[in-house]
Amino acid sequence: MNYPGNIKKEYHKIIDYGNRGMELEELVNITNEKLIENDIAIIYKKPTPIAVVKYNYDSKRITDAYYQTQSTLDYNGVYKGYYIEFDAKNTNKKNLPLNNIAKHQILHMQRIIKQNGIVFLLIMILNEIYVLNGIDVINFINTSDKKSIPYDYIKKYGIKVNYSYLKGVDYIPAIEELLRRKNEEKN
Repeated sequence: MNYPGNIKKEYHKIIDYGNRGMELEELVNITNEKLIENDIAIIYKKPTPIAVVKYNYDSKRITDAYYQTQSTLDYNGVYKGYYIEFDAKNTNKKNLPLNNIAKHQILHMQRIIKQNGIVFLLIMILNEIYVLNGIDVINFINTSDKKSIPYDYIKKYGIKVNYSYLKGVDYIPAIEELLRRKNEEKN
């Protein structure tokens, strides 16, 4: 951009990758509070287990700690008697890089599927949010040599959900659809 006096200034966007998923998580947290308040579902964000090494009793603060185990997925709970677990993923690309999904998370998803639970990724991509069934995530990983899940795959196999900054993410209709599909597979 040229300013008076022929001074040139360039704009450099600062990207904070550490908080890129926080917007989606905040929306999900709003939703989960409302689901609990209205007796629709009980779903909580799971804390990552830490081991406290040092604690300052005067300031009541942890001063040194480490992660005890790898975290599995972000959220878990129960809806209509079904165990639900999911992870919130946010991408500003036209795909979801597979390195955003850890190997232990994939294994965990497989275990939940084996136990007849509902597991999925809640993906914010291109200002849209989709529920992508864990089965579809694992099928993609097992059948593709790509390093990311393309938007077209997410759009084709995922269930688009509505969201707003006041109401959160309306993912319950998507869970209902996953339950319908599950029941169809049984019959």
